[in-house]
Amino acid sequence: MADPSIASCRIAVLIPCYNEEATVGATVAAFRNALPTATTYVYDNNSSDRTIEVARTAGAVVRQEYRQGKGQVVRRMFADIDADIYVLVDGDATYDAGAAKGMIDRALRERLDFVNGARMSEAVAAYRRGHRLGNYVLSNLVQYIFGRQFTDMLSGYKIFSRRFVKSFPAMSRGFEIETELTVHALELRMPCGEEETAYGERPTGSTSKLNTYRDGARILMLIAALVKNERPLPFFGLLGIGIILVAVIMAIPLAETYLETGLVPRFPTAFLDVGLAIIGVLSLFVGLILDMVTTMRHEMKRLAYLAIPPIGSGHE
Repeated sequence: MADPSIASCRIAVLIPCYNEEATVGATVAAFRNALPTATTYVYDNNSSDRTIEVARTAGAVVRQEYRQGKGQVVRRMFADIDADIYVLVDGDATYDAGAAKGMIDRALRERLDFVNGARMSEAVAAYRRGHRLGNYVLSNLVQYIFGRQFTDMLSGYKIFSRRFVKSFPAMSRGFEIETELTVHALELRMPCGEEETAYGERPTGSTSKLNTYRDGARILMLIAALVKNERPLPFFGLLGIGIILVAVIMAIPLAETYLETGLVPRFPTAFLDVGLAIIGVLSLFVGLILDMVTTMRHEMKRLAYLAIPPIGSGHE
């Protein structure tokens, strides 16, 4: 059985852009040079500068998505474009286009649905300490909850198979889309890999759209929502146990008074304890029920994923 080659695959380079006039031309040129058989798409997200004109001049197929946010753009790109291999990269000219061929080769050779480009840079300006720390904390949090396979979850440089793209629900609106992409791969237990790639500074005149605190908070909120949706039993179970423990602690003085006097002098506290205990037990049952629903949902997503031929299957 011969391994599929890059030349036999339809490759789409996907570049979401918002006000990247200073860098999108270089990004498109670099990826067209690195992957000459690929089609490069730039999806503009309401830019107020010359991003569209520069991208089109550089040779990209330019389309537009008017709903603001990177997640909105990725959802549109995944829905619109049909290919065998997808290369998702930011349009800020910071990622190494030359690494794409090696990442695709590995995906084809090992039949991987997802190859993540882990950023490697010593330049402080390229990878600011606040972003580096936030990425470390959030990546480790996702590793702890969903699986330890990726060290740079928030990288904007990723390779996908068709079955990944067409089975991905894409519910995020902004920069938290990278977290959703990672969790989708981990939850479906897809064959994945990670490759270290060079990461450079933004060229002069280009500014990052990422806000460390605002987007970090959004990513944390997404992780919490994903834990609730994908791990409902631990989420609601621990919440229920915590509420029950609070009720027990609050009930200890009442029990001591009752044992000494045979009276319950603080009825509001007693009612609160009973209410908390009931809520805690209900939370446990909610976790059990939602866990069964989540299992069924994972099975349906897995079936949808398996309905799409695996990477390279059309070239065997």
